[in-house]
Amino acid sequence: MDREVYIDSIRALEKQIEEGNGDTIELKRTRNSLLNVSTRVPPEILGHIFVWSLGRKEDYSLSTESHFDGLQEGSYNFLLVCHHWFEVASRTPELWGFWGNTLEEWNKWYLHPVVAPLDLVLDGWASDSEFVLSGPLQDALKNRTTQDMIRKIHLRGRHLNLLTSIISSLTPDGERARERRTESIILQFMGMATVTELSDFFTRSRFPKLRYLHIGGVFRISSWDHLPSQTTRLTTLSLQLIPPSLAPTTSQLISTLASNPNLRELALQFHALPGDVDGFSSPLPLRHLETISLAGEFHHVFGLLHRLELPATLDSMSLRARDSTVEDISQTLGPYMREHFRRDKRFQGRLGISFSFSPGFADISVGAVGDRLDETLWPEWNSPFVNFTTNLTGPPAPHPVIGKLHVDLMAFTPQERVVCFGVRSRLKAPEELEELFVAMPNIETLWFYGMTLSRGFLQPNPDGPHANTKLFPSLRSLHLDSIPSNGDWDHLTAYLAHQTSDDQFISLRVSGRSPYLSPGVVSEIKGLVEKFTYDPSEEDTDSEGSLCECGCSGNEEEEDSEEDEDEDEW
Repeated sequence: MDREVYIDSIRALEKQIEEGNGDTIELKRTRNSLLNVSTRVPPEILGHIFVWSLGRKEDYSLSTESHFDGLQEGSYNFLLVCHHWFEVASRTPELWGFWGNTLEEWNKWYLHPVVAPLDLVLDGWASDSEFVLSGPLQDALKNRTTQDMIRKIHLRGRHLNLLTSIISSLTPDGERARERRTESIILQFMGMATVTELSDFFTRSRFPKLRYLHIGGVFRISSWDHLPSQTTRLTTLSLQLIPPSLAPTTSQLISTLASNPNLRELALQFHALPGDVDGFSSPLPLRHLETISLAGEFHHVFGLLHRLELPATLDSMSLRARDSTVEDISQTLGPYMREHFRRDKRFQGRLGISFSFSPGFADISVGAVGDRLDETLWPEWNSPFVNFTTNLTGPPAPHPVIGKLHVDLMAFTPQERVVCFGVRSRLKAPEELEELFVAMPNIETLWFYGMTLSRGFLQPNPDGPHANTKLFPSLRSLHLDSIPSNGDWDHLTAYLAHQTSDDQFISLRVSGRSPYLSPGVVSEIKGLVEKFTYDPSEEDTDSEGSLCECGCSGNEEEEDSEEDEDEDEW
């Protein structure tokens, strides 16, 4: 039979099945026998497809919790398709190396014969009713460890005794280190409790195949010096240790990074990081790194950052610093970021910037923007992407300090490249940003959240050096989100008249919690802009996952309070 005959026959059989003509089971068997996947795909490839189809998607992204999704209902229905598929599945051991996500499921499956390396997964949130490891199950884990038949260890839970028992069962006996085929390890304790020691687990094992390592919570590794020699092929390293005493020193951490030259993703979150750097006179090059995420006390974060030589092709950088000041940001972050943007040629193109601020908190995001901007859609962000978040110390900063912080942060970027600019902050019209806007003449899309409509809104100071300058000569789209209830539309229409005075038409969108717009004001605005969208029914952009017109995340700690009423004093 040629391809056309197969297709025609399959369609005819499917029609008979739909109409209920004949023996449905026999018709399906005949149809399946004609499918290319049954007759032309090699068994090895078909087996890999079955493994993939189970729904055990492994998520190793640092932006999400890394775990198995587990087995969904009906996952093994492909076994019922035809005899050929059943035979292929029976000869694919990877399908049978999984006990489930909970201790209850483990107790059902652990007695099955050992036919493939085990993917040991525990979803701790689903194990509330039973959290004691039985003696036979402990023996089964020790037997798997002895036979080196464990491929993945993904343990997440809030019952520390259970996690400790499992880890103890997975620790090889004896003093010498044994080589193990484990490819990924996730150990995450979700809660506060006594510190659990992991040193024996790592010192007695070598992991030449380990690619993914995540340790989070109150686990301790007393001797981090072993980790560099035990792991050499990591592509993802994530350490989120709660007590400062659990963190490795800077030199131990750099040794681990140096022993894993193929590292692509790095996430470190410490409340503090010991600052010794003995023996590291020059920055460590991480040539293959694609994503880096650092969080912790300001000077420790940037102390470590200065010890790393990041590649110019880095896709994503996320920095979260605690207990910093405006001076810290200006003097420490500024020079570093300017050098980063200078080295990476991808930042020579069109840039989008989003800045967020609430009392004691600041965030800036920078990314490359696609060539085409559409006012009705969020422009797509391309790599690279840089995000910096900081918690400022001291009482809420006065308004002039906020303005200085804006200017200092924006000065880190190639300002003439910025075409998309967003500010998520409950401020009055940013007169203090006038110099910055003058330095950014190519802004095409402008987005403000919670910006007060005051006199001279987005216009230059009439008594200043730029009195006769249009701040946004290239503007094509303005989006105002959640204007405070005391907004005065006259100030907006005055700005639109100023902006479009030389026949430069822009689009305007007003959304979120905004004051009422009378038909007269709507008519006046429509006469000044090319396109006007008014959507007061849209929910106010919330603090989690909201997107600005530039397409970047809003401030996750943005206050939705009534502090604007006292903003003159604030």
